[in-house]
Amino acid sequence: MKRSNSFTNFELMMELLKDSERKSIFQITQEILKLTLLYKSIPGYYFSRYLFKTHCVNIENYLPNKFLYNLKSRFNEKEVCEVIENKLYFDLFYRQLGINVPDMVMYNHRQCFVLGKEAHNVANVEDFRNLVNLLIKERLSGSPLFIKKMYSSYGGERIYKLSSEDLKDNHELVNEVYREVIASGYVYQETLKQHPDLDRLNPSCLNTLRIDTFFDQNGSIEIVSSYFKTNLKNHFIDNERSGGCEIPIDLQTGKLKKFGYLTLKYNGLSLPTEHPITKVQFEDFQIPYFEDAKQLAIRAASFMPGIRLVGWDVAIGPESPVLVEGNSDYDIATSDLSYGGYKANPVFQKVLEEIGYLD
Repeated sequence: MKRSNSFTNFELMMELLKDSERKSIFQITQEILKLTLLYKSIPGYYFSRYLFKTHCVNIENYLPNKFLYNLKSRFNEKEVCEVIENKLYFDLFYRQLGINVPDMVMYNHRQCFVLGKEAHNVANVEDFRNLVNLLIKERLSGSPLFIKKMYSSYGGERIYKLSSEDLKDNHELVNEVYREVIASGYVYQETLKQHPDLDRLNPSCLNTLRIDTFFDQNGSIEIVSSYFKTNLKNHFIDNERSGGCEIPIDLQTGKLKKFGYLTLKYNGLSLPTEHPITKVQFEDFQIPYFEDAKQLAIRAASFMPGIRLVGWDVAIGPESPVLVEGNSDYDIATSDLSYGGYKANPVFQKVLEEIGYLD
């Protein structure tokens, strides 16, 4: 049962009853009761982590959402987080350190647009159209422009893509983008080219890796886990409403695992094993330059000792990985799901030991 909008709880329950890959209702009830007693609260995450599926074992290894999200404030200093959460600061900081990041060609704060070394006042939508058109022609050689909210943007929200054709013909989109950007601050980036292997899996969007790092008390940085983010609905971004899918990656081999995970509310209970459009199987799909991507995340983390738990987004270009962004307030629950329960993760156990959770 597919829908263009979100599923209701009743519809999800009907899907659950029909799901041939679920555990028995008796076992599901027992497991929910077990987790309730273990964590002293009703485990709403039991369904969002797909613990009702027969292949999900060791359910005690999955940690409650509230516990996971409270961890980030304990390990990440609020004053430092703005360096990576603000996309303008992120670009200026990491670019001067020699980190490979997307080319930021313009930024704005309300009606002031900074292009190169010049500031432009944009008074109306025609000014905006002309400035973006000039940017695409002269700086991007005709390639589309990505426009991202400078701050307070999560899960792929408030990301736009404008092409020369849009500027000429799609007046509704241009007007929408103009109204949005002059009300706040945005950065304008080149369209990244990705490795041909990733185009083979999904050419519709920039597929990225989420790589979690932990900066321990002794100054060592380790990779906690990683998963692959893509889109299953031929959309140019990978957020949950648009068909975003997360596929676990084997940290040792850089190969994708069997199942992709989606958001129940928008996609129902199915677990895809291939991309529905390209038909490429997930299992054993090799991520190019995976070791380089891990080292890039570790190097980026090394410059941010005040932010000890970070989810880095890394793209894989034709010749090397590119650091797209860092997230101090990230979806750590999805990392827990993707790994198969962070309580069993050897690196994350150091996080738990530090706060006395395993004592």
